[in-house]
Amino acid sequence: MSRRRQIYEGKAKILYEGPEPGTLIQYFKDDATAFNAEKKGTINGKGVINNRISEYVFTRLSHIGIPTHFIRRLNMREQLVRQVEIVPIEVVVRNIAAGSICKRLGLEEGEPLPHTLIEYYYKDDALGDPLIAEEHIAAFNWAGPEEMQDIAAMAIRINDFMSGMFSAIDIRLVDFKLEFGRIFDGDYSRIILADEISPDGCRLWDMKTGEKLDKDRFRRDLGGEEEAYQEVARRLGLLDGENSGPGEVFDLNSHRTKLRGTPVKPKK
Repeated sequence: MSRRRQIYEGKAKILYEGPEPGTLIQYFKDDATAFNAEKKGTINGKGVINNRISEYVFTRLSHIGIPTHFIRRLNMREQLVRQVEIVPIEVVVRNIAAGSICKRLGLEEGEPLPHTLIEYYYKDDALGDPLIAEEHIAAFNWAGPEEMQDIAAMAIRINDFMSGMFSAIDIRLVDFKLEFGRIFDGDYSRIILADEISPDGCRLWDMKTGEKLDKDRFRRDLGGEEEAYQEVARRLGLLDGENSGPGEVFDLNSHRTKLRGTPVKPKK
């Protein structure tokens, strides 16, 4: 596929003009950032792994009725997605105390929360993505009341599903980030899940050892980032021929792809 016009470049992905109106090509980079891009680096092969994991999770979420921007994976690093108007809010779902909530509230990392918490952050790198309340969202019209109801309901449903999915492979879903967007049909719009779901935006701990299998390994200079991301993909059955689905399977040993099955054809 020939390279198309670049629309946007973020910390971990690049968006290009899609082949049809209303579509974009989402390219996954190996770049890694932390602490609002104050720390920068590279995790070799991260883009390939995140592309596969995000495809897998978004596909499974669509099967339980969660509307998403994902259409299909194009190759090792690219997905075809629906173009959306991003809601300027990061939605963080927390099951266990970790990260910024420990610092803000003096909690011990690993402490179970009384119940699942949903937090909202305003998407603005210059401001450091500040924590906000639903009153701020309403006051500044970043999202309407019905949209927020849809966002919260989807976030809880996604958390329930993903907690079970990861638990089945001995991984504890500690917390994760979601982003949502609007798609329009005439004068009406609806909220769908956008961006990605991968170890970049999830805290994933091994249930037996407590080992971190996510970007905290990069944030905290723990090392082994590549192996951690690969381990998540391996347990999901996405590596070295373990995947039973169509398309390309990433080969850890050769860092090439193996073709397996019949590629999914674009919907007409």
